[in-house]
Amino acid sequence: MLRKEEILERTSNGLAVFKHYLPGNWRIGRNFLNPLYEDSKASCNIYFDRRGGIYKMKDFGNDSYSGDCFFLVGQLKGLDCNRAADFVEILEIIDRDLGLGLAPGTPVSIPPATVRRAEPDKPEETPEKPVKPYQFREQKFPLAELVYWQQYGITPELLEHYKVCSLREYNSETTEGKPYTYISSVAEPMYGYKGKQHIKLYRPFSTPRFLYGGSFGENYCFGLEQLPAKGDTLFITGGEKDVLSLAAHGFHAICFNSETVTIPPTLVYRLTFRFKHIVLLFDMDKTGRESSRKQEKLLEEFGVKRLLLPLPGTKEEKDISDYFKAGNTREDFLKLFIEFLDNLYSDTLIMLKSCEIDFNNPPAKAQEIISAGDVPLGTQGNLFGITGGEGTGKSNYVAAIVAGCICPAGADIDTLGIQITANGRHKAVLLYDTEQSEVQLFKNVGNLLARAKQPDKPDELKAFCLTGMSRKERLNAIVQSMDKFYYQYGGIQLVVIDGIADLVKSANDEAESVAVIDELYRLAGIYNTCILCVLHFVPNGLKLRGHLGSELQRKAATILSIEKDEEPAQSVVKALKVRDGSPLDVPLMLFAWDKEAGMHVYKGEKPREEKEKRKERELVNVARDIFGRQTRITYIDLCEQLQQVLDIKERTAKSYIRFMRERDIITKDTTNQSCFVIGSYNLQRNTSCP
Repeated sequence: MLRKEEILERTSNGLAVFKHYLPGNWRIGRNFLNPLYEDSKASCNIYFDRRGGIYKMKDFGNDSYSGDCFFLVGQLKGLDCNRAADFVEILEIIDRDLGLGLAPGTPVSIPPATVRRAEPDKPEETPEKPVKPYQFREQKFPLAELVYWQQYGITPELLEHYKVCSLREYNSETTEGKPYTYISSVAEPMYGYKGKQHIKLYRPFSTPRFLYGGSFGENYCFGLEQLPAKGDTLFITGGEKDVLSLAAHGFHAICFNSETVTIPPTLVYRLTFRFKHIVLLFDMDKTGRESSRKQEKLLEEFGVKRLLLPLPGTKEEKDISDYFKAGNTREDFLKLFIEFLDNLYSDTLIMLKSCEIDFNNPPAKAQEIISAGDVPLGTQGNLFGITGGEGTGKSNYVAAIVAGCICPAGADIDTLGIQITANGRHKAVLLYDTEQSEVQLFKNVGNLLARAKQPDKPDELKAFCLTGMSRKERLNAIVQSMDKFYYQYGGIQLVVIDGIADLVKSANDEAESVAVIDELYRLAGIYNTCILCVLHFVPNGLKLRGHLGSELQRKAATILSIEKDEEPAQSVVKALKVRDGSPLDVPLMLFAWDKEAGMHVYKGEKPREEKEKRKERELVNVARDIFGRQTRITYIDLCEQLQQVLDIKERTAKSYIRFMRERDIITKDTTNQSCFVIGSYNLQRNTSCP
């Protein structure tokens, strides 16, 4: 097999490859027009990379066309160096076209003895701009300079966080090696954007406005170091001041050296895992508009969009800094962004609008249908599930949870034993129903408004009947409308999806189930909200059935089950899973219909004896399942199986084993004390072990 090291050795470290494929009388270290595209300005050259020991091509006008000799051949032949099969083909092409004779049976046209290793010793072979020596003296920001930054909302603390300093003096050399000095003054202040090995000077009232000192590397990016690990939106702006101005108003932003440089696709790809939106926010002059249009097209595969500011594009009014300087607030910019989302999701939102419950135009009376409801519990950023049979009171339990999120401040309402954090900021409360009719959903929402003591529907409550949509459209509508309402209401307090099984073709399809639950879990993290999922499966002990149920139980922080109590008039709420601790130690909560109140009311907890009986019954079923597959099991294996079957931690599994031994559900094997066998409690179902 051909090796790239052999080809480099036969071609003077790649130089012969460049000479073979690049036409013209170009010279090492001298700029020429790049033949890979319609280059109008000679800004490309061949140089020797001392670090890698090979010749490379560098294009200062478009860095996407920079690389080694293998990259060049790949571009000419339509092959990708990053793909193994393509790279092997590139090696074969070079070997054949240059007659190197490296492949078996290929004649040698260039004897190895005639090729000597290049020893570059000419400084002009390196196209990178030489690193000029530089020195600078910082000073404390004068009051006048702080006032300058403050007009954009930028504070001293923010300047320090982004390593921006006020310069008293700056010394460096021209390209001819002549020393020069700049000294700041009241009329001509001077600022520095400091990096580890460089500094970028900003002189807002002087010419030149920008100066560079030190080594910037290939991809200068201001603000990257200050980004959070996760966020909703990232803006790519035209300059450092724009980044600071956006940060001052609570937005995440970065910029590159100018609006005309090629934004590195690999960096954008990595950032897509951290941010929901990546938006280009360039200047509104001709250059900025053209550059943002070009960059949007180049980064289309990553979903990068561009946002245009309502500015004329003049020198005084062209960028986001000017926008805030003119008196616009964070809320004003958020309105622009919401309009941007409206345009982005226009088709979906128009379709979704027809699904929104209109309380001014009630639907025609129709036959009532018994439907299941949703009961969520948990914290922000997590999924929570509820399951149970029909007629157990799930709808009323869900109504109590939603009512607690929209009730007036200080109102005393019955939430059926669940404590609900007040929604003081009036964040969005979203209810998506995939099963009930429009009439039934209208009635249910009317009942929960009565429970919440709200005479009219609060604006932050949105209820949608999605029965008229296809399964694929439903999930897409939920994702995009959540994004829009998140910005419109300053956050999302609660999301209820009543019937998540109707988001997939089959609840037993593993791939579909994993994809849906992963997407919902991702959205809960991005929007810092709780997503409550109703899964209409009758539970079997401590485990939900089906791939969708298993995946929900694995990802959710809490799973609740609502069942009919021994006393039929009452329903009991049982925990199938809690993230911290044991679900069997959670109190059994009761609620029932109260005719006088006209709604279900909380009836307290079942006594401790009932909780112990439930724990005993569930562990008996688990033991029968485990020992139905094997006659004896070691302590370690039993502990691991309990953790897997019940989705609990090791500490809880050990406490269950102790409980099972105390109740004689399992016992030590008389023939092997290191193993357990089924106990006398289960002998009616299992014969004695061998």
